[in-house]
Amino acid sequence: MTMLQDILEFNKEFVQEKKYEPFITTKYPDKRIVVLSCMDTRLVELLPKAMNLRNGDVKIVKSAGALVSHPFGAVMRSLLVAVYGLQADEVYVVGHYDCGMSAVDPDAMLSEMVQRGIDPETIKMLEYSGFDLKEFLRGFGDVATSVKKSVDTIRNHPLMVKDVPVHGLIIDPNTGHLDLIEDGNKQ
Repeated sequence: MTMLQDILEFNKEFVQEKKYEPFITTKYPDKRIVVLSCMDTRLVELLPKAMNLRNGDVKIVKSAGALVSHPFGAVMRSLLVAVYGLQADEVYVVGHYDCGMSAVDPDAMLSEMVQRGIDPETIKMLEYSGFDLKEFLRGFGDVATSVKKSVDTIRNHPLMVKDVPVHGLIIDPNTGHLDLIEDGNKQ
């Protein structure tokens, strides 16, 4: 059985037995917050528990490294939608220690792409077109600096209302301990 078949089989039973009922809520976050966090597997359940968040409390946006890598990209659009369309009144950027994005090597990733079948000519074409693939794939060195940068991008975005606090935190992916990096209420 493939993973997809396993998921679909489980889902059939989940729906038939109405196991979804404890999760019924509205599209509006009860705690009126949106969290931007990393996609790290260790945070899937740990982050909400460490922040006392339950289903329906929060909008969660995930990106590698909790990065807002482009001010007009999908991550920023999701945060704006949460604030203007879904009643979020605060933004939390939550990075984490031991993040995979802190060790991303763009050259190694490009090499892996070629090994897995991406035509080197495609990579050259993108580079010749002026697209900086290495910058696009680059991670970060220091998680606190990265969180501050994402907070700054959100806080100073021309479409973000200034009365929305934007906070920055770092979570320990082993214990759930949160370190405060930026208190958006003090801006």
